[in-house]
Amino acid sequence: MTATEAAAERLIRIGELARGAGVSVRAVRYYEQQGLLVAERSPSGQRLYRQDTIALVRFFQQMFAAGLTSRRIAELLPCWDSGRTDAEQRAMLRAERDRIQAKADELQAALDRLDEVIALTDTHA
Repeated sequence: MTATEAAAERLIRIGELARGAGVSVRAVRYYEQQGLLVAERSPSGQRLYRQDTIALVRFFQQMFAAGLTSRRIAELLPCWDSGRTDAEQRAMLRAERDRIQAKADELQAALDRLDEVIALTDTHA
């Protein structure tokens, strides 16, 4: 087992996962309730996660910020886990990408407009 594999296998508690991913413990519990995460349990009942779950939770945060629902994120998980997609999954991924790109374009246009207003008002200060 390599050092990277050993780190991935090391189990961490919910608080460490939350801190590492930059989310609250409550958010981690929510992800479990939505079926996005599955925790192992210690003999005393504490939730335990693989170290590499931190990256997965960060992925959830990015997808939520982009407007995806927990249901849609759950549909993406097989792609994340296997690194493979079928035609239907690829179509869904492309549709989400197009939606996010359109949103990014709208935000860029708003940013450009604000820059124009700032430049205009700077010359009249």
